[in-house]
Amino acid sequence: MALLKRLDRLIGFLIAAAQWLALPLIILLFLQWPLRDLVRCCSREANDLGQVIFALYVAFSVSAATRAGTHLAADALAQRYTARTRRRLKQFGGTIALFPWALFVLFASKIFVMSSVLGLESFPDTNNPGYFIIKLALWIMAIVIIAQALVDLLRPAQSGDG
Repeated sequence: MALLKRLDRLIGFLIAAAQWLALPLIILLFLQWPLRDLVRCCSREANDLGQVIFALYVAFSVSAATRAGTHLAADALAQRYTARTRRRLKQFGGTIALFPWALFVLFASKIFVMSSVLGLESFPDTNNPGYFIIKLALWIMAIVIIAQALVDLLRPAQSGDG
């Protein structure tokens, strides 16, 4: 159980850190117009960096929603269920839907993610480095989803789950 707690804390830490990616993303989106029209420089670089940051931000969003209880939940109906029933539904959803989907994503994308990462693929239009990070974010998302599904499945019942 100590390993499960560490994994849970690691996921929580990564999600908490990833939420701060929203700030540079907003700044880069805001700066694109002035960089393009006023400075006449670096707007494409800002766009490319914004795409990388957005991909990383989204990679953690599914697990963040799951941890917050907003993913796989129809709240109007679910709030009538007991805590134990909601916990079992969360475990069922993670095990039957999220876990297999994330495994499929890992295996189905293996060839194009690996070739992109090993080749340190650049953005096609600008030749700026870092495009491979966008493809790698797909694997990051799948791995975090798998880890969260395992935490939810293996977490012991709490006293209020009666």
